[in-house]
Amino acid sequence: MSEQQQKGTNWVAVITMMFIYGMISFVTNLAAPMGNVWKYQPGIDGSNMLGMMGNMMNFLAYVFMGIPAGRMLTNCGYKKTAMIGIATGFVGVLIQFLSGKVPVAADGNAVFPFIIYLVGAFVCGFSVCMLNMVVNPMLNLLGGGGNRGNQLNMIGTTFNSLAGTATPVLVLSLIGEVSNTTKVADVNLVMYIALTVFAVAFAILAFIPIANPEQGTTSEKIPVLSPLKFRHCLLGVIAIFMYVGVEVGIPGTMGLWLPAANGPLVKAGIANAATVTTGCVAVYWLLMLVGRTIGAFIGGKVSSRILMVVTTVTAISLLVVGVLLPETVTVSMPVIDVAHLKCWMATVPMTALLFALCGLCTSIMWPSTFNLATEKLGKYTAAASGLFMVMVVGGGVLPLVQNFIADKAGFMIAYIVPIFGLAYMFVYSAFLSKPPKNIDELVK
Repeated sequence: MSEQQQKGTNWVAVITMMFIYGMISFVTNLAAPMGNVWKYQPGIDGSNMLGMMGNMMNFLAYVFMGIPAGRMLTNCGYKKTAMIGIATGFVGVLIQFLSGKVPVAADGNAVFPFIIYLVGAFVCGFSVCMLNMVVNPMLNLLGGGGNRGNQLNMIGTTFNSLAGTATPVLVLSLIGEVSNTTKVADVNLVMYIALTVFAVAFAILAFIPIANPEQGTTSEKIPVLSPLKFRHCLLGVIAIFMYVGVEVGIPGTMGLWLPAANGPLVKAGIANAATVTTGCVAVYWLLMLVGRTIGAFIGGKVSSRILMVVTTVTAISLLVVGVLLPETVTVSMPVIDVAHLKCWMATVPMTALLFALCGLCTSIMWPSTFNLATEKLGKYTAAASGLFMVMVVGGGVLPLVQNFIADKAGFMIAYIVPIFGLAYMFVYSAFLSKPPKNIDELVK
């Protein structure tokens, strides 16, 4: 029995970690609705690609912080790293808040304040990267390891999905419909909430005694890139890049397509287009929660390879059918308003429903890809985890490419990007993810 189990579960610490799990999703998913506000500012001029730049900067930080965050865990410990991450997040949100206070140019051009906002998003990315590196092993420690630790992590992903579902709806409820008249200052209340969340989390964590998880007994230093000599790991790292881009790009681009000036909701004369849009995006994130819950039950009985093959094929099918369907083909879809705790039926293009259903598929792809890419890696697993964190940058790069295509050729054509990403993940999981037969000898 572990020391943690002997002392009993530290529920204050557990709740704090759950809170941090939600913060990770809150900060990450705040980029899309914030980008929609910045998109309408003078000088940005409605560019979908520039509207996704905050999201890009958030994920770009993983490239610079993924590996150093792992070293920070070793040098500073888990609690201190978490506190540094929270403090960094506070600074990042503060910079974003101040960007709304920076005076625009004499001609009304808001490009300089937008650059300040992007700096804040980049700093927030450092925060989220550090917190991601901390929260899983800390919950495992607090649960005493084994099934209990895994259970707490599953509950943590639930909070992560709930925050992801609530964030766009919360922003909409606080600032209302986004249009050419919406000012960045209109989102100040959102920033106040985010700053408060970080400050409270830091204060609570400062008073909670948490020991560090065991770091292992080997003193051997594993080169950062050494896991890439194993083909199934190298191709798996690329698959993670594709996955995060797909997960973010599907709902992010849908959130720009539905309420666009030439989008289907406006063409149909729907007055509350922004409300319906955020409700549809919320359904995607809620279905990710449902998928993760299902995955927790069947993950021990169904292999990661089978899960990946089935979900990638299903997601590709949903996207292809959605892209080919005319916008005039509509369906009555449940739309979620988390902020007001209500749900109603809205008439939307069937494409929106099919895109939202992809959340069921993407929900299990991260752990499944991780399992395939690190299978039998032994002492190289920790280094591979650091590389995985770097490749989270795909969540910024692919949506940016997707919306560049949307600006040039249209939203539906732009969905070729997540379709391509899913196709790669299918080929990887079905044919390229098996470790070499002599891997046991190679990892000694």
